[in-house]
Amino acid sequence: MRQRRREAKPLKRKTASRPELRTIVVFCEGKNSEPDYINGLKKLPEIADNTALNLEVHPEQGVPLTLVKMAADRLVDPEVEECWCIFDVEWPRNHPNLFDAKQLAEAKGIGLVISNPCFEVWLILHHREWSKFVRTDEAESMSRKLDGRPGKSLDSAIYIPLRKQAARRAERLEKRHAANGTAFPDDNPSSGMHHFLRTLEQRQ
Repeated sequence: MRQRRREAKPLKRKTASRPELRTIVVFCEGKNSEPDYINGLKKLPEIADNTALNLEVHPEQGVPLTLVKMAADRLVDPEVEECWCIFDVEWPRNHPNLFDAKQLAEAKGIGLVISNPCFEVWLILHHREWSKFVRTDEAESMSRKLDGRPGKSLDSAIYIPLRKQAARRAERLEKRHAANGTAFPDDNPSSGMHHFLRTLEQRQ
């Protein structure tokens, strides 16, 4: 249960009040890479001073449509400004109901971070350009080779300083797909994390 804010007692002397934080709730399916990365973002002063970033991990209910429905329910809370869902397309077998999840999110005002085929594409873009079609297992393997990690958990301290380079590369991929007429879910490789970063790092 969330504790409600206590009303501040009046002070005799006026003091500068800290701006109220905006609340963003993030829903994701992954239980390692995505949470590790988001928790790294939460430590950045420019985000921590501006945003209460709450993360909900649902690996057991992680299909995209379910995540979006959960986010839509949470967005009803008047204290929540934004909800975002982070999920993958997956290849060779796509997640079910991808179009339904995308349409519901658009209708409900839910932000989406879709990585195609998987979040590891976003991680790869921190280290290098990548524009070739890739399977989920290939992207996961390449990502681990680039940073030397043995499993899915990652050291966010390696990635967060490189996020702007990754965002530029992701944006170039997005423009390339648009120029080629390649639409979701055929926009492999791609990741929408740069849109989420832009939202997080903008000033209130």
